[in-house]
Amino acid sequence: MAEGIWFVAEQRDGELRKVSFEVASAARRLADEVGTTVSGVLLGAGVAGEAEKLGAYGADKVFVIEDDALSVYTTDAYSAAIAGVVKENDPAVLILSASVQGKDLSGRLAAKLGVGLAMDCVKFELNADKKLVATRPIYAGKAVAEIIPAGDPQIATARPNVMDLVEPDESKKPEVVSVPFSVDAAELKTKVVEVLKDESGKIELTEADVIVSGGRGMKGPENYKILEDMAEVLGAAVGASRSAVDAGWRPHTDQVGQTGKVVSPNLYIACGISGAIQHLAGMSSSKVIVAVNKDEEAPIFQKADYGIVADLFDAVPVMTEEFKKLLS
Repeated sequence: MAEGIWFVAEQRDGELRKVSFEVASAARRLADEVGTTVSGVLLGAGVAGEAEKLGAYGADKVFVIEDDALSVYTTDAYSAAIAGVVKENDPAVLILSASVQGKDLSGRLAAKLGVGLAMDCVKFELNADKKLVATRPIYAGKAVAEIIPAGDPQIATARPNVMDLVEPDESKKPEVVSVPFSVDAAELKTKVVEVLKDESGKIELTEADVIVSGGRGMKGPENYKILEDMAEVLGAAVGASRSAVDAGWRPHTDQVGQTGKVVSPNLYIACGISGAIQHLAGMSSSKVIVAVNKDEEAPIFQKADYGIVADLFDAVPVMTEEFKKLLS
């Protein structure tokens, strides 16, 4: 009988990412509702030392799967490794992050296990039958749907930065179980030949607590300097609308929206962004939204918690100076 709430931890270069603690926290809250256990799955090479950190966020047990084939993420190797340990232990629920890696992995894993999948969820709860009910935005964020994923385990992914972290208990140490894994290289359909790392030191959009974004109203790539100045003061990431990216003003990695990155920061400042539906779909779950636009009829104001009707080239520098005073 399927039992226990599981999550898949995510690491990069041997270090756990913030999304790992978010899905661990989500699993812990669900498990506490029904009095069951929480187990995590951590994959990689030389990552066993990271497993104990997951205990502070609710993991009772962590299955560590290490192999050279797992040192760099590939869909084939990771899905095969996770499917093996899942089939052997039969958990009731499996939660992954809806990060770039998690979205890729969860689809393949669900297909391999022959079960359903709820993607990019913003809320999890258990119904009277102890089945997972996952809530996710639909129709570009205009509505939400409650989904009960079919099969065992029920698989769902959590939108990054949405699930609150539980209060960490550093004294809690999980049981760490080493799981043997080996795969014939010939069975892997893909091979990573090179990893080009971002050396800019910029904050990853999906993990940022504060994002400052610019749209067509920026008028050109050179004007993003005023947003970068504000971002430096706030410790924020800089994003862009699709129109700005299509114009070549910012790289695609900076794009926020339905065809870019879906973000949920604590604070989202939209400058010169009208609020096209595809952009709103990517940032409407932000905790607080501030819009700066000279068009008082811009759709972005319908989503914003605070709106400034002004020329962004006048307003943004003033805001930056005020932020400096407040944070000094």
